Amino acid sequence: MFTANGKRSQRGNERSRLSTRIGYVLAFTACLMAILASPRASYAQVPTYEFTPGESSIKFGVDSSVSIKGIFEKWNASIKFSSRDVRSAVLDVEIEADSVKTGSQMKDNKLKGKDFFNAKESPLITFKSTKIIQAGPNTFDIEGNFTIRGVTKTEKLTLTSDSKGTPTGSLDGTMAFDRKDYGMTSGIPFIKIANRVEVNVSLKWKRISGPPPVFQQ
Repeated sequence: MFTANGKRSQRGNERSRLSTRIGYVLAFTACLMAILASPRASYAQVPTYEFTPGESSIKFGVDSSVSIKGIFEKWNASIKFSSRDVRSAVLDVEIEADSVKTGSQMKDNKLKGKDFFNAKESPLITFKSTKIIQAGPNTFDIEGNFTIRGVTKTEKLTLTSDSKGTPTGSLDGTMAFDRKDYGMTSGIPFIKIANRVEVNVSLKWKRISGPPPVFQQ
């Protein structure tokens, strides 16, 4: 009788210890899942940036018999990283076509009209990157979908970063496209206009949180 009770007591103790261990494992798993699901944990390891429009600019120019150069006064841009690898970034730019300024009301109206930007029917000019290639220590070839007048084609924006690992800096570069590829086949009376349009961007940025991105060596 004593031996049977002892065995039952031993089995009871083993079940108690097993139950305790299972409880610890479940508690640990729950904590781990909560940490992984936490937004703070998800984004803490990727860089978070924002551009400062007041210090930035998006300009354009085209060779012509009379100077045609301008700036867009209203636009938004963002850059988001999915990892610390600088090539994981996605650059998004939205420009309000109606905000073009050349210093000439006549040129502004012509560019906003149906022959060029067609701003009334296609109010936004956009660029969204699809691939980033680090072409040099601080230089990047950014392929993306460029949309103007409702026509979308792949174009390449080349940007140079002026810093690595700093809390602020700038991205400066150029994209060129053929206006006729986007249906801008008309001209301006008495002005000879080339087909190649050059867009110059200067984007000042600051890092809001997270570590700096990692560049290729």
